[in-house]
Amino acid sequence: MRRTAVRAPAAPAASDASAAADAAGPVPAPAPDPEPRPLRTEFEFELPRGYVDESGTVHRTGTMRLATAADELVPLRDIRVQENPAYLSVVLLGRVITRLGTLPLVHDGVVENMFASDLAFLQDFYRQVNAEGHTRAEVSCPHCEQPFEVELGGSRLGES
Repeated sequence: MRRTAVRAPAAPAASDASAAADAAGPVPAPAPDPEPRPLRTEFEFELPRGYVDESGTVHRTGTMRLATAADELVPLRDIRVQENPAYLSVVLLGRVITRLGTLPLVHDGVVENMFASDLAFLQDFYRQVNAEGHTRAEVSCPHCEQPFEVELGGSRLGES
């Protein structure tokens, strides 16, 4: 038995292609994109330990806004940052945390006096909201492999 190669038909000429398209009818328009989510600019969080103020009150819940270019550039002119680059995150967080508990004002002095675990939490939280613009992550169930979203922001360490 002898095998021979099957050749594909030659591509139609441009006029033939348009005639074939006209004969087939109109091409459906692509489906519209679902409505985009509104831009979220503030994110709530809960500190693992909490900031203790002068009166002994513990402040754990707060709000952080998205950083602007100025938020990242202005601290670079701060003498404390120039002398110690590790201080950059303290100054930066002092600019973007808009609320912490019942404190009337959040500034770098407040951030400077936080526990190290809370500072690390806020640094990670800052990266999450500014790199991706949200604190949701898509994950899959390890048993059924069904995808779903989880909210990372505001959760306490070790909780889901």
